[in-house]
Parts: sequence; C-alpha cells; structure tokens
Amino acid sequence: MKSEEISGAVLRYAMKVHSALGPGLLESAYEACLVHELHKTGFHVASQLALPVVYDGIQIDVGYRIDLLVNDTIIVALKAVEKLLPIHQAQLLSYLKLSGKRIGLLINFHELHLRDGIKRMVND
Repeated sequence: MKSEEISGAVLRYAMKVHSALGPGLLESAYEACLVHELHKTGFHVASQLALPVVYDGIQIDVGYRIDLLVNDTIIVALKAVEKLLPIHQAQLLSYLKLSGKRIGLLINFHELHLRDGIKRMVND
C-alpha cells in the first residue's frame, strides 16, 4: 500500500473518531480509538514506540515516543491542545529525521472541525 493511501486512511479514521467523540478528551482516548479503528481494518500500528537519539555512534534512549507508526511507514503525532504551535511541527519533523521515515501526520483532536487541526509533513 502506498504512503498516500495509508495517510488517507489514517485521516479518514481520525475523522471518524473525532465525529464520534468530539473535542475535549485526553489525547490517550483519541489514540486508543484510532488504533482500534486502524487495527480492525488490517493496518499494522505500533503505539508509543521508543525513538532513541543516535549520538556519537550509539543509541541513547532519552524518552522520545512516536505516538503511532502505521504500516512502518507513516508517523502520526496526536495532540489534544487548544492550538497547534510551531514546536509541535518541529517535534514531528525531528521524529521523521530520527526515524528515517518520510511522511508524518500531525493531528489535533481539540479542533471543532478536525480538518482544521491536520498538518502533513514530509522529510526530504
């Protein structure tokens, strides 16, 4: 499956979850429901995946966690905040660089309309 198809599916299921739950819950609730939706439709999803920093030739676990990694291709960073900030985008870009992945989705579930809380990022 192509990355565009995977990211499209992630966004469809995120919208389904958001429509059912609405804004105002904790990030962990949205994460669990999105993982459930993706799993039941056959996607492989790793959640809270450790992401070490490679420094001086060694991997150092400094506590970074990828919210979701879908089909070992798309990093999904989930937020439940009033407004996405540049630091949220910078964090996703750093995760893309550290992991060597190309595409990431930043999804903020605290928007009235989820489409206003979605950012797609590409690591070239």
